[in-house]
Amino acid sequence: MISAFTNTFKVPELRNRVVFTLLMLVIVRVGAAITTPGVNVAVLQYWFHHQSTQGGNGVAALFNLFSGGALENCAVFSLGVMPYISASIMMQLLSAVIPQLNKLSKEDNGRQKIMQYTRYATIALCVFQGYLLAKSFEYPANSPFLQGIERAIAQNHGIPLVSDPGLPFELLTVLTLTAGTLFLMWVGDQITDRGVGNGMSMIITVGIVARLPAALIQAWKTFVPSDTSHADQVNPMVLVLMIAFLILVIAAVICVTQAQRKVPVQYAKRVVGRKMIGGGTQYMPLKVNYPGVMPIIFGQALLIFPASIAQMIKQPQLQKIANWISPNGSLYYVVYALMIFFFSYFWVATTFQPGQIADDLKKYGGYIPGVRPGKPTADFLDFTMTRLTFAGAIFLTVIAILPQMLIHQLGVPQLTASFFGGTSLLILVGVMLDTMRQVETHLIQRHYDGFLRKGRLRGDFQRTPTGRGEAVQQSVLIWGCVAAAVLLVIGVSLFLASHFR
Repeated sequence: MISAFTNTFKVPELRNRVVFTLLMLVIVRVGAAITTPGVNVAVLQYWFHHQSTQGGNGVAALFNLFSGGALENCAVFSLGVMPYISASIMMQLLSAVIPQLNKLSKEDNGRQKIMQYTRYATIALCVFQGYLLAKSFEYPANSPFLQGIERAIAQNHGIPLVSDPGLPFELLTVLTLTAGTLFLMWVGDQITDRGVGNGMSMIITVGIVARLPAALIQAWKTFVPSDTSHADQVNPMVLVLMIAFLILVIAAVICVTQAQRKVPVQYAKRVVGRKMIGGGTQYMPLKVNYPGVMPIIFGQALLIFPASIAQMIKQPQLQKIANWISPNGSLYYVVYALMIFFFSYFWVATTFQPGQIADDLKKYGGYIPGVRPGKPTADFLDFTMTRLTFAGAIFLTVIAILPQMLIHQLGVPQLTASFFGGTSLLILVGVMLDTMRQVETHLIQRHYDGFLRKGRLRGDFQRTPTGRGEAVQQSVLIWGCVAAAVLLVIGVSLFLASHFR
């Protein structure tokens, strides 16, 4: 694996792509620090810091994590690429429901038209979200997303969040935030075309990774406080065991993300002219975690927004229901798990089309051994995907609930716990694996070994198709054991140092 990083800079085209991607990501991080005019950043930063230390888990904290702290700075990139992601998801779901869009997506230039509609929807979402954000900044006390910001204003000598509210501030904020999101869309397209990996995914990933130093600092202050009066209550082994547990969780997420069911597909031989084409056996990969991170995002949205609206309306019955489904409530984990299961099957039902797959197999002379073509094939695929979705939903439920359990049971800071599961970890793992596959493709084409499998130079021996999965498991196991051993040595050293101090 180390040699693969070295080989990356030996290929001129790949080196240029990597350097271009890094430069674009640097521009994204610079834009996340440029403040929108007219906003008192000190108040907003103090409020976000207070929310993170108190375990706040609202809509603002979620958007701030995905924007890489840009919302905390009220930067021009505060909206991030989430409006574009929301518009893409909306168009994908509508294409599966509306026949006209489904027909348009199958045409030659249909995908370009749908992409154009997606960009128009992105602009509309940017204007709407930018206006709501401007109103929240003007009147933070009435905003359901900035609860408790009055204390931050008082700590800042009573200086309001927006010193000059009104229509000019709203227009300037909406225009600035919309332009920032559109610029991020352009940067994402440039990374996709001229860089490495998917541009939009890389922007979200670098935003999440940018919060990692702050998460480590909060964890250190929580479990290793500087106050000498509490030194006897601190056990350095707890921090070391948490890091080892994080490595195990990442390894488990990688294994489940890569897991798939290979359905064999046999193709009949056909005579075209004087040539015999076709034949042989191929495999149809069905992923265990087919919906990805979408069920967790939908579940979080449906749990966070009703609680925020109930706090704004201030009705006793609504607040009682909001307390039940809050992270401290008795029904939170049950409702959250049910929502993840529901949206997992909902996403698979809208995006996975077994009938169309069966028709395509029949059209090109393919069939699943032991299953008749046509409707029996569609029923087999639907039954197989249903069982895989159940296993994937269990995995997503555990990953989604794990951060909340760490927050409320062990007192882990909210920002630190977000890296132990949930949307952050799934996005990081998925994007990193996709980027490594793309880099590996460039390396193998130039006769170098890749990241995910170890082999000889192409042309010496034939690579086995099962080498990738075995190499991934071996790499995860080896690096996990090495990291656990290093952490164990560090933990014992810290424990002995604190014991004999």
